[in-house]
Amino acid sequence: MAGDGRPIGVFDSGMGGLTVLRALAARLPQERFVYLGDTARLPYGTKSAETVQAYALQATRLLLGEGVKMVVIACNTASAVALAVLQEFWDPVPVIGVIEPGARAGVGATKNKRIAVLATEGTVKGGAYAQAIKQLMAEVHVIQQPCQVFVALAEEGWADTPATLATAAHYLEPLFQGPDAPDTLVLGCTHFPVLADAIRRTIGCGVALVDSAETTAVAVSEALTKGGLASAGEGGGPAIRFFATDSPERFARVGAIFLGRAIDEGDVELVDLLKS
Repeated sequence: MAGDGRPIGVFDSGMGGLTVLRALAARLPQERFVYLGDTARLPYGTKSAETVQAYALQATRLLLGEGVKMVVIACNTASAVALAVLQEFWDPVPVIGVIEPGARAGVGATKNKRIAVLATEGTVKGGAYAQAIKQLMAEVHVIQQPCQVFVALAEEGWADTPATLATAAHYLEPLFQGPDAPDTLVLGCTHFPVLADAIRRTIGCGVALVDSAETTAVAVSEALTKGGLASAGEGGGPAIRFFATDSPERFARVGAIFLGRAIDEGDVELVDLLKS
């Protein structure tokens, strides 16, 4: 049976979603991808829900125009406020966010029913992870820890510096002390997998560390199989195409930190979502 060679669309407000793309490409090497970073309007976390929904519709309209077979929202804020809107608007195109897979993996990992979520201030205030986790396990205790500073550290590429370790200690050590400490930590921001080593050194080996990028890749793989959308590898063309709404140079430079490999500035196409 022939596979579906159309690409998978992935979008984020900026570069953090490239950690999701990295996980997707590793798990699904036969697939092609179109990645859009809305770098002109980041961060989404400070915007109203209505504004983020409008941005998300514009982003997905561009991706659908590129012929994608599925959309992955590689942004926690957009996943929290726009997933249902996009699923309804673009039905029957599958749309997958990062929060539900991360929540499901967190619930699957915890043994003492105490889960910590490390996220940006906007994601914590919105409470999307806590809500998603409690829908799966009502009796669980969720501790949310905002850590906006990690975003800047990740974008600087400071994965394992004294500043990063000090920040991790400041935010995480108080959470993981005592007999009632969480046994699971969900990385609730797509920037944070870049800092996983520093986080692990802080919390120790006894805490389950859930990477929403990895768990989203698993969810996408399952959805492709279930929907008969998996590629047989015959799609042709470049494996990844990149779009950005501002500064292809910065996208390529900073994005390489999150993707884990160099990005050629010439491979990043500048787009205007208002005209798409």
